[in-house]
Amino acid sequence: MKPVGKLIVIGGAVNKGSFTETDFDQNIEKNLNFFERGILRKIINESKHKEDSIIEVVTTASQIPQIVGAEYKKAFEFLGAKNVNILDIHNREEANSEEIAERANAADVVMFTGGDQLRLTSILGGTKFHDIILQKYQEEDFIYSGTSAGAAAASENMIYQGSSSEALLKGEIKTTQGLGLIDNVIIDTHFVQRGRIGRLFQAVVNNPRTLGIGLGEDTGLFIYNDVMTAIGSGLVILVDGRFIKDTNLTNINLGEPISIDNLTVHVMSMNDHYDLTTKTMTIENSQFNPVPQDK
Repeated sequence: MKPVGKLIVIGGAVNKGSFTETDFDQNIEKNLNFFERGILRKIINESKHKEDSIIEVVTTASQIPQIVGAEYKKAFEFLGAKNVNILDIHNREEANSEEIAERANAADVVMFTGGDQLRLTSILGGTKFHDIILQKYQEEDFIYSGTSAGAAAASENMIYQGSSSEALLKGEIKTTQGLGLIDNVIIDTHFVQRGRIGRLFQAVVNNPRTLGIGLGEDTGLFIYNDVMTAIGSGLVILVDGRFIKDTNLTNINLGEPISIDNLTVHVMSMNDHYDLTTKTMTIENSQFNPVPQDK
């Protein structure tokens, strides 16, 4: 069954859009550039009760949760959200507590911040909190949103380690189980800025059924009803391994370069769509779309 809920994954924030800037109020338009380009606004608009929705900002992945949580709370509230809370779960005991379970059950949106995705999965994986989030995503009008680590952890399998420069050497990429909201994809973040396309190539050649998703900064995907729509100002790179003809993967030693023949790559920008069922992409502003004639 298709999930009833919605998934919004984000590649990460741009430096100049930080809410930790001391001149936030004086330069509000500049500082909200990242958020106003449709990402946090999209979360509010798509949520069950819009500005009245209960939003829980989960800062577990971050080493500076107080700063990161306050930043997102201020951003959401500036955009009109009225019920924004910070949920800093420090350990598995807390993630299994009744208090956290009640907050998760009441939430219309959970927003997972950046940080370390392995920290996120090791603390939350298999807990009562995790189970509630999965169930709500499957059965309710609920939004899971994650940026950076929060996005990488959304899929069944996730990349948690791997050098960008050495990414196409066998064994350089480390993967593990994510939080499992979406199957048969693997998500990498800060994608264009950190040159991580090689990481995604290796993840896909390891299992060509997996669709690789590379999210640039200031960029995200809105995933609903098995259709992914690009949001934000940057690029989404899709790596499709279904048509790979050949590779040397099983005949080389660890640390040696990988060869791949016929790997398919798609590039999405704002409002483009990719159907996960039919495996087809639609460019919103295609050059082949008919140009409206003046009356």
